[in-house]
Amino acid sequence: MNPDEVTSALDGAMAHVSQGLGTGIGWGYYTDWGLTAVYGENGRLVAVAVDAMDGPLVRLRGIDLMARVPSEVHADIQDLARQEGTSVRVNRSGDPEIEAWGVSMGASQERGLSPEGYTQRLDAMITDALLVGPELAEDPFGSEPVVRWRDVRDEPPNVGAWPVRAEQERRHWDWAPLEGVGPLRFGMKPQEVAAVLSEEPTARLGRYPFGTSWEAAGQWILNEDRFDRVGVTAHYSCGRDRPPTLGAVTIRGRSGPQVEFEGIRLIGMAVSAVDAALIQYVEERDLGLVVGCGGDLGVDGLNMYVRAARAGDTVVSEARFCKAEWEDHG
Repeated sequence: MNPDEVTSALDGAMAHVSQGLGTGIGWGYYTDWGLTAVYGENGRLVAVAVDAMDGPLVRLRGIDLMARVPSEVHADIQDLARQEGTSVRVNRSGDPEIEAWGVSMGASQERGLSPEGYTQRLDAMITDALLVGPELAEDPFGSEPVVRWRDVRDEPPNVGAWPVRAEQERRHWDWAPLEGVGPLRFGMKPQEVAAVLSEEPTARLGRYPFGTSWEAAGQWILNEDRFDRVGVTAHYSCGRDRPPTLGAVTIRGRSGPQVEFEGIRLIGMAVSAVDAALIQYVEERDLGLVVGCGGDLGVDGLNMYVRAARAGDTVVSEARFCKAEWEDHG
């Protein structure tokens, strides 16, 4: 199918967010249907991503795939695969992937409505899915043109286990808003970050300059360092003729140190409980509440965002602490 035929099949729905549609390889997000259609050479449909919250309920051989508890769907898929003699592997997100069926499962955080009618984050994960044709089935998320829509190759792979470090096993760090967290201070060089953490980065992510008016083409630029033993990610700011310096720190929910804010534990907790505590804090003091790109909450003026990290079928809280000038984009 081409984009026009997809639009017709979706009762005239148009892609509200798209890239490259009508030019061959591209993708389009059909908001009203909760679907992303990915198009390959000659503008032909090669993959469909189905949203956990807004997408249609997809069924495979009697198994409901969508908006369910991930471990339960995984068990159902394993049972069906055994009956049909089909192999099941684990994909990059730690979810089942079946080449013979062109199915790669995933999961997203569930959301609901508060008593006041506002969208709020819940503490559960529910399933979503990427459905592909046979030419992409061997590696759905690693294949063109899917990687142009969502490139997950730099994300740390998960083997299907989500261990959460116990509270008594976590370090405890202090936080100085807009200055730093634990032993890390904004403005540090990457080598200083590694030295103070006594750990070499597990992974380093970066890019080459775009060659824009403010950023000349040149050497590879470091964006972030991941430190798996400590459980933190260091994010760097840099620019033309300006070497990378620490601009933000993400303390990971499953493994990072504990940080408190006004008696509220921010790391490794139920996300809904942390959100509720922050909302109560700002309401009692008539302060502002900031909502980040991914629905992350923070107190106005502190440039800190409480994020969510998957822990199997549930989520736990993590937090990103930023310098004053840092613009967080998720």
